[in-house]
Amino acid sequence: QAQLAESGGGLAQAGGSLRPSCRIPERTFSTYTVAWFRQAPGKEREFVAAVLGSGGGTNYEDSVKGRFTISRDNTKNMVYLQMNNLKPEDTAVYYCATRLGTVGFRDYRQYTYWGQGTQVTVSS
Repeated sequence: QAQLAESGGGLAQAGGSLRPSCRIPERTFSTYTVAWFRQAPGKEREFVAAVLGSGGGTNYEDSVKGRFTISRDNTKNMVYLQMNNLKPEDTAVYYCATRLGTVGFRDYRQYTYWGQGTQVTVSS
């Protein structure tokens, strides 16, 4: 079973930056789609960003476009989410997830493997 591990969340002020990271098992890394989701208290888990399969194209939720950047380091089996110009509404637990294929990549129910989550808190 794939084991994903997030780190790098924390507390930031509005306008600040954080860079959560996610370690992906090597056997899944190069061809799987990897995504970040987030879940705020009382809300459904929502898509944030993804890097798609072996092609490596990226996709973002509208509210984070221009502020967040997802990237994948094939040499380290790591995926990063660079978050700039943070807003209080970005506060949530952030999860990385991975799966084979790209169909329905924005739907968290399509993902097979998950990390434990990392808390991101943005103060105003």
